[in-house]
Amino acid sequence: MRAIHEPGYGKKLTAAVLFTILFVLSASAANAKPQINAIEILEKVDDLWRGESSYADITMEVTTVHWQRSLKMRVWSLGKDYSLIIITHPPKERGVATLKALKNIWNYLPRVNRVIRVPTSMMMAEWMGSHFTNDDLVKESRMSEDYDVEITFDGTRDGSAVYDLTLTPKPEAPVVWGKIVTTVTKVDLLPTKSLYFDEEGELARSMVFTGIRMFEGRKIPATLTLIPADKPMEKTVVRYEDMKFGLGLDTKFFSLRNLSRKDLAR
Repeated sequence: MRAIHEPGYGKKLTAAVLFTILFVLSASAANAKPQINAIEILEKVDDLWRGESSYADITMEVTTVHWQRSLKMRVWSLGKDYSLIIITHPPKERGVATLKALKNIWNYLPRVNRVIRVPTSMMMAEWMGSHFTNDDLVKESRMSEDYDVEITFDGTRDGSAVYDLTLTPKPEAPVVWGKIVTTVTKVDLLPTKSLYFDEEGELARSMVFTGIRMFEGRKIPATLTLIPADKPMEKTVVRYEDMKFGLGLDTKFFSLRNLSRKDLAR
């Protein structure tokens, strides 16, 4: 064994220790998971059901304590500001339509051949008897624009690796919720549940996402179940039967004329 007082021993020892440290750091960096950005996750969730322009065949089933109803509809959209919804079934409801253009909503009633603009006082009214409101249609904005977001849970729950994203409204944001907590899978960054709390911090409703399907290369939860907290036996279930993206639509398509077009309901 060489004595520690031999010439050059200290330098060689220092070099060996430095090499070891660098090796350990490099190995740790190689095995480290990339930093997760809460905003990036939220933006991915925002864009799941959207394209520059899109079309969807949708079934909506509404269950209350007194009755049940089922609707089929066609939905066209352009970004977050324009959408046209036309009911195709049942026959007595065929042609009933809703147009959203920027912050305005119009309904078309074919039985009386009348277009009605939805007033501000009716924004919290139920849409077509469902648990969704007219306000839900107008406020269909990007959550990342209206809310600050942070990851408040990172781990395993019910056997799945998930994140919890807690959203709190930005100052002056035009939203009705005091807080939203969305659970997202780590593997695919797909939402499994969103909890909506009112301004007093009480749970107002839950949205459950199930039925993962592929639509034109996109993996999307095809079934959305909305449950009001004060009526746990009631629900509205929305099922995406088909979706198409990149249709090349422009704002001219989302017009009052197309709102009442009978051929779009056939």
